[in-house]
Amino acid sequence: MVRNTRAAAALAVVFAVAGLGLAPHQAQAATASGVAEVAEGGASASGVRFYDIPGSGGVTLKGNVFTPAGARAGARYPLIVLPTSWGLPQVEYVAQAKKLADSGYVVVSYTSRGFWLSGGEIEVAGPPDVADVSAVIDWALAATPADPARIGVGGVSYGAGISLLASAHDPRIKAVVALSGWADLIESIYSGRTQHRQAAGVLGATGYLTGRPGPELRSILGDFLGSRLDREQQMIEWGKKRSAAEQVDRINANGAALMLGNAWGDTVFPPNQYAAFFEELTGPKRLEFRPGDHATAEATGLFGLPNDTWTNAHRWFDRYLKGERNGIDSESPVQIKSRSTDGYEGYADWKSVGAGGTERIPLSDSEHLFANVDSGADGGVVFLSSILDQFAKAPPIASIPLLPRAFAAVWQSERHDEPRRVRGTVRLHTTVTPTKGDGTFIAYLYDVGPLGIGKLVSNAPYTFHGKAPGRAFGVDLDLFSTAYDVPAGHRLALVVDTVDPLYIEHNPTGAQLTFSSPRTDPSYVSVPLREQ
Repeated sequence: MVRNTRAAAALAVVFAVAGLGLAPHQAQAATASGVAEVAEGGASASGVRFYDIPGSGGVTLKGNVFTPAGARAGARYPLIVLPTSWGLPQVEYVAQAKKLADSGYVVVSYTSRGFWLSGGEIEVAGPPDVADVSAVIDWALAATPADPARIGVGGVSYGAGISLLASAHDPRIKAVVALSGWADLIESIYSGRTQHRQAAGVLGATGYLTGRPGPELRSILGDFLGSRLDREQQMIEWGKKRSAAEQVDRINANGAALMLGNAWGDTVFPPNQYAAFFEELTGPKRLEFRPGDHATAEATGLFGLPNDTWTNAHRWFDRYLKGERNGIDSESPVQIKSRSTDGYEGYADWKSVGAGGTERIPLSDSEHLFANVDSGADGGVVFLSSILDQFAKAPPIASIPLLPRAFAAVWQSERHDEPRRVRGTVRLHTTVTPTKGDGTFIAYLYDVGPLGIGKLVSNAPYTFHGKAPGRAFGVDLDLFSTAYDVPAGHRLALVVDTVDPLYIEHNPTGAQLTFSSPRTDPSYVSVPLREQ
C-alpha cells in the first residue's frame, strides 16, 4: 500500500508537469489496476494507457503505452521501448513519450523488474532484465499497432545500460539511445581497481529504498563496499556479464544504430568507458558529452522542457526508425560541449578530440607523502559538485600553495601565455615506491590561477595490492576524460594524495609513498589539447 501511494504521488506530479491533466485519484486508480484505461479528458487525447505487461520468467511489469493520436485502424507505427532508470517508476518518461507519440510513435515504458510495483527482484541488468526487453517487444507487437520492422529502445542510466545489452541479444532492435549509461560496469565503479564508494553507496541505498535487491546483488554489494578482495574475481565476472562492452561483437553483428550520451562529471558512470565502447562500434553511431553529473544533462527533458539531449534522441529515432533525412547522420559523430564555454564541437571520432597536440608536464622532482590523511584535494561530492560545475562553472577548488606537502605531492607547469583547451583523456605516467604492499592514491589535475586557487579539471584513483615494500613499480593512469579551457596566465598542476571521500582507500596504517622520475623512465602527465 505504501508503494501504491508513492507511485500515485509520482504519477500525479509527473503527469501534471507533462500537461496531461491527470488528477491524483486517477493516477492512483491507474496504478492500482494496472490494466485500467486512464480516464477521459486529457489522457485520451494523448493515447496513454496503463497495463500489466508480462515480462520474462512470469514476472509482471508495470507499464504504460502512448499511441499516436488518431491512430488509423490497421496502420503500423514505429515502436520505442523505454526501461526505467534505477529506482524510478514507469512515469519517468511520460513527457518524452507523449512527444514521441505525438510525432507518430508507439511508446511503451515500464518499471524495471524489482522496483516499485513491478515483480521480481533487482537483477542489475542481468539476463532477466535483458529478456524483459524482448518480452515487452513481443507484447507490444501483439497488443499495440507497433511495426515489427521498426523497433527502438532507449533510456537514461539503468534504462540505458539495459537497452545496450538488449541490442546485443535482440536483432529486431534497429535503434538505441543510451543516455548517462554504462558500457563497462567494472570500469565505471571500480576504475583503477578502486571502489567508487559514494556512487555505489547511493545506488545501493536507492535500490533498498525503492525496490527489492536479490540475494546476488546483496552479496555483491556487501563484498564490494566491504573490500572483500578474496571475492574480487567473482565481482569482476558479475560486472562483465552486465557490460555491453563485453558483447560488442554481437552488437555490431546485429547492426543497430547507437546513440550514446553522457556528462563529463558523471560520478556514477564516468565518460572514459563510453568513449572506449564507442570506438569499437562499427554501425551507425553518435557520441555526445556535455557538462554535468549523472543524468543531469537529460533531467529537464524528463519534465518536458527544451533539452538538447532529448532533441537529438528524437532526431536519432526519426532517422533510423522512420527513415527521415534530418541530417543527424551527416553531422560529425562525436559532439562535445566544453565545461568552460557554450556551443558544440564536432569530431570525426574520439581519437580526434585531443588531436591538436599534447602538452607533457615533467614530474621531475621526487615527492614523498604519508598516507591516510586527506590533504584537502578532493574530487568533490557525488552529484553536487558536477552540478555546480554544470550550472555555475564552479568545480571543486583547492588552494594549491596551502596543500600540506607531507600529505600531497604537487607539480606545476609554467604559466601559459596562451589558453590551453584540454580535450580528451589526461594520462599520468609515474614511478611509485610504497612502504607497504597495498595502497591507494588519487591523481588530480588543476587549473591554477594567479592567486594559487586550483579549479579541478579531472581526477582518477589508483589502487595496488601485493607489491613488494620498498620496490619501485611503474604506473600508467588515465584520468577521467573532460573538455576544459585553461585561461592564459594560468598554470596546470598535478596533485596526488591518498584520501578522497569519493573512493574507498586501501592504505595500511603508517603507509608512505614516494613518487620519483628515474632517468631511464621519466615521469610526466600528458595533457591532450584541441587545435587552436
